[in-house]
Amino acid sequence: MAVEQGQQATADVLIIGGGPAGAWAAWSAASHGAQVILVDKGYLGTSGATAPGGTNFLYVPPDPVKRAQNVEERYKGGGYLSEAPWVHRLMEQAYLNIELMEKWGYQFPLDDNGNLFKAHMQGPEYMAIMRRVVLKAGVKIWDQFPAQELLVDEHGVAGARGINRVADGTWEVRANAVVIATGGCAFLSKGLGCNVQTGDGLLMAAELGVELSGMEFSRQYATTAAFGTVTRNRMLGWASYYDEGGKLLHAGGPREGDFLAKHLLKGPVYAQLTLADTEEKKDILRKSTPVWFLPFDRAGIDPFSQRFPLKMRYEGTIRGTGGIRIVGEDCSTTVPGLYAAGDAASREKTAGAKSGGGAYNASWAIASGTWSGKGAADFARKQSKPANLREPEAAGRYGLPHTADSSETIDLAGGVERIQSEMFPLHINYFRSEPVLQASLQRLHSLWPQVKGQVPPSVQGRVRARELAAMAASARWMYTAALARRESRGLHLLAEYPGENPAYAHRLLVSGFEQIRVAAEIVPPYSSHVTPPVIVKEALPL
Repeated sequence: MAVEQGQQATADVLIIGGGPAGAWAAWSAASHGAQVILVDKGYLGTSGATAPGGTNFLYVPPDPVKRAQNVEERYKGGGYLSEAPWVHRLMEQAYLNIELMEKWGYQFPLDDNGNLFKAHMQGPEYMAIMRRVVLKAGVKIWDQFPAQELLVDEHGVAGARGINRVADGTWEVRANAVVIATGGCAFLSKGLGCNVQTGDGLLMAAELGVELSGMEFSRQYATTAAFGTVTRNRMLGWASYYDEGGKLLHAGGPREGDFLAKHLLKGPVYAQLTLADTEEKKDILRKSTPVWFLPFDRAGIDPFSQRFPLKMRYEGTIRGTGGIRIVGEDCSTTVPGLYAAGDAASREKTAGAKSGGGAYNASWAIASGTWSGKGAADFARKQSKPANLREPEAAGRYGLPHTADSSETIDLAGGVERIQSEMFPLHINYFRSEPVLQASLQRLHSLWPQVKGQVPPSVQGRVRARELAAMAASARWMYTAALARRESRGLHLLAEYPGENPAYAHRLLVSGFEQIRVAAEIVPPYSSHVTPPVIVKEALPL
């Protein structure tokens, strides 16, 4: 939906982000009686990490024994930082919503026993259904409308404003509740791309004083062809690996966790999908993640019979567990009316210190979207003053035209390159060590004043300036938290501290900009005897 330049609108709930979490939040809020507007920097249906390919889910039917096993495994696998009640809630909500997907028309395949296999969905079909469902619920969708800053008054958050790419203008939405579901930060900045992951939602929340949690658990990389961008690590489970001279490094199957990183430090590594040795297997792989094969087809490379170069691409908080700290079961934050969902929110309560691309993260998008949407709708309904009568102020402080305090124009390309040069290299961010991280963090600190410069006047310039500020802030939060956690746990490691230290069995909260503050949050004691909470199956519109 396009709106005219500078147009204002009002809603009960504003959803920022059009990936799976944003879509579920919009549907949930509208289903609970709220008037909802959803704004997305791209297009709801193709935005987010899920849309390009297939994704797995934590789909566990209501079997108490199996669910208890999952809770126990998650607690240990996540470095003892998850919480059993939250994992139970996650499993139940994901199960209920995946059942809804079947009613909404998703065609689940049959497993070897002839039963519907519901632990996996194809991203394009999944998101196409979500767009249809969101529209049917009455949500107004504004595609190509990146949000840039929140609005706030003495009562809390009051909406947001941003850029209208379609009409080369601006927009403002007054709302009594806002859900940030824009995704995390992978330090990708590609101008007008739909799947740019720069941490803009994290920045907007932090400007209101909200803390970030789990930012040190951001050491995740994913592997893809050097000429491709779609990261699906499981595809390479079918591969054998070779060095530049053709020497076999690994003949396929399970490999050491650091295998690729160690070899890529020495030189180029090539792969070939040798384990897909029948036409049936090749067909299954192509159908499971068709977008993954597009770069190969364009390059004229058959990955089943030809070797191709690999690259490890940094995924930041997308496959990590860090993000906006949430304080309530409805994914509320410390700011009244502000909620977080999906990759924008910290997933430590359900995933601990380690997650992955699918399963917990994909199920978290479903569950947190549902919870935050309902929470935002309930909050908005209780407010005595309509959103259009509030008189909020803009909360943005960095990388915006009205926040500049320097006469020099921000060097967008140079700034992005400098940040990526600190975050992408394996020897800095994957094989972490104190002196290397400290030196990198100092270089990032020296870059920070640049985000206060003059913003280029074009639409793309305004969007990218804000992205640069978000990337610079997120990078500094990540490395500050990483240096504060003097141990190795989950996705975080420091070479000088190779094991877990019981003294760090808590969460780390970071906040601030000029001076970054670090605080500890105690994790509630774990109990395997938690009574799984019951989530009421409400009569919501299908």
